[in-house]
Amino acid sequence: MCGIAGIVSLSGSAAIDPGIVRRMADAMFHRGPDEDGYFFRSGLAMANRRLSIVGLADGRQPMHNEDRSVSVVFNGELFDYPEVRTELIAKGHRFRTHCDTELIPHLWEEDGERMLERLRGQFAIALWDERRRLLVLARDRFGICPLYWTRQKLATGEVLLFASEIKALLASDLVPARPDPRGINHVFTFFALPGPVTCFAGVSCLLPGRYLKVFLGSSGSGVEGQDSACVEERAYWEIDFPDQGEEEWHGFRRWGSNASSTLIDAYEAVMKGAVDRRLRADVPVVSYLSGGVDSSVMVALACARRRLEGKGPIPTYTISVQEPSLNERAEAAQVAQHLGASQVVVNFGQQDVLNTYPELIRAAEGPVIDTSCAALLLLARAVHRDGYKVALTGEGADEWLAGYSWYKIQRVLGYMDAIPGLQLSQHARRAYLRLTGAPKFPWEMVRKVEATIGGSNAWLNLYGLFGSQKLRFFSRDMWGHIADHNPYADLQLNLGRAQKWHPFNRSLYLGARVMLPGLLLASKGDRVAMNSSVETRYPFLDEDVFSFLAPLHPVWKMCGLRDKLIQRYLADRWLPHSVAWRRKGMFRAPLDGFHMDVPSFVDQLLSPESLRKTGYFDPAAVVRWRSAFRNMREYSYQRTMVEMGLAGVVATQLWHHTYIDGSLADLPAWEPPRFPQAQ
Repeated sequence: MCGIAGIVSLSGSAAIDPGIVRRMADAMFHRGPDEDGYFFRSGLAMANRRLSIVGLADGRQPMHNEDRSVSVVFNGELFDYPEVRTELIAKGHRFRTHCDTELIPHLWEEDGERMLERLRGQFAIALWDERRRLLVLARDRFGICPLYWTRQKLATGEVLLFASEIKALLASDLVPARPDPRGINHVFTFFALPGPVTCFAGVSCLLPGRYLKVFLGSSGSGVEGQDSACVEERAYWEIDFPDQGEEEWHGFRRWGSNASSTLIDAYEAVMKGAVDRRLRADVPVVSYLSGGVDSSVMVALACARRRLEGKGPIPTYTISVQEPSLNERAEAAQVAQHLGASQVVVNFGQQDVLNTYPELIRAAEGPVIDTSCAALLLLARAVHRDGYKVALTGEGADEWLAGYSWYKIQRVLGYMDAIPGLQLSQHARRAYLRLTGAPKFPWEMVRKVEATIGGSNAWLNLYGLFGSQKLRFFSRDMWGHIADHNPYADLQLNLGRAQKWHPFNRSLYLGARVMLPGLLLASKGDRVAMNSSVETRYPFLDEDVFSFLAPLHPVWKMCGLRDKLIQRYLADRWLPHSVAWRRKGMFRAPLDGFHMDVPSFVDQLLSPESLRKTGYFDPAAVVRWRSAFRNMREYSYQRTMVEMGLAGVVATQLWHHTYIDGSLADLPAWEPPRFPQAQ
């Protein structure tokens, strides 16, 4: 993994100050402390910060084709590198290095834009084609590697800047740090930032499976007779499922009877391949282990592969949340002992939440409500401390196999609607909202959202409840800013396809579009791991794994109220039966650290003066609920929702202090590093 950055003039071939792109690269030193590399052409500058994992001695970027007419800076890994390299050599291509990045300019020569459909792995790419005067920016299918971009009008003309992190854009000194209320609305709708909207005005996140074409033309203008370049955004891949009724049953029998051994054999082979490819590296690889079925299967398959290579079990790293009801240390220890794997345990308690959150917000570049992100930041720090650069992790399985409790809620509500005309599920939802004390909102809002996403959806059981916190905390000015903004419309869902799918698959689609890139792969993935120069790899996000699971009938993913059915059958082959069929536990961390015995910076961020400065939240409402939640029953849904809302207020205020206005609290605000520049 690396960090990439660059700037291109959209108004002719004006010279680019090399200092700009060097500042951008310096701001991402943590993403690539091993090497840097730069590429300059008239009107274009690109940079790379490298974390060396493959081709340690000769992987410095940029990489070029034979005649240097195609140049690339790259963040990520191409896991089928050995096979594709052999194929390209057979076609006459000459390689100078042993690094997977060098595949890209040669594949571009072969396939042009269709190259993106062939890439297998996790990546963000900036490619320059000298002959066509074309810059291409691209991101992997599921959004593992981040890529942000912005257009800015300067006195000398318009420029487009791009980078792996927003702080690199800010370090250019060309991009002002201004808040975008729509991004904050996303946080309080999804508790995630799925893109393209960010919390920074004018800064966009390139969506997964998309690419930008920036065509400058022979004279620097994109289209003959025009003064500005042509910038196009296109999709090269989209999540897809079979039309309803065309899903694959594979002789399904209800769980508890004999499963299709042929299907489980096939799934096992696909998973083995995904894990094996992610163990490819010129440095040691470790794994995260929670004790849940997903990470346990992943570790078991990794250990099996290493045994075939004559190596010991893969080292594992586990978070131990110091709240008994949330602690899965014993479950993880059982799996590690069964597999003979070593285990490093990182303790995480209330004080760690408070101590880590300022660093977490700096890393995430947006408000973070999920406090377990701070735990994963500490886990990556421990991996780095022990000298490792690469860790396997199990995200993605919940998205493909319905591993969240709201899928079960949706199933139960569906049972209630078996009697037509009574609308029992709607009555149940209203009763539940009253029970949890959620603020009242017009039911027309729900219907509007459902129309935007193609109908009823399991995720609305979560987002609807949490989104009601906006009614508690947003100020009148904030409501004025967001007006009729519909966050779901920003998702750019392909409703033409989605409405042909089974409703269950529409729910999987929304989770894969929102939670996966907006939280799990961002604030809980790339951002907290690369903060400590650690690359995370995701076997369940392997292209073959998704292609195998997507066509299966939903019963293989959720049978009755039993989730992850096919995963559990596979786990039964490798793990103790109790592990394979253990109920899923949500990886969560305590929320009350923000509200009980708080440090001074929290009180400062939530003071009426600070709240009025930012203008996002109603100071009277914050004061009222900071007091009222203490009288609510501990662990009740009502208290949990209020605590999450307050955590969102703290996180947003902390983000604003860190990046927009450093006067809210006695904490350091972010500033770009100023390293001496090489001559």
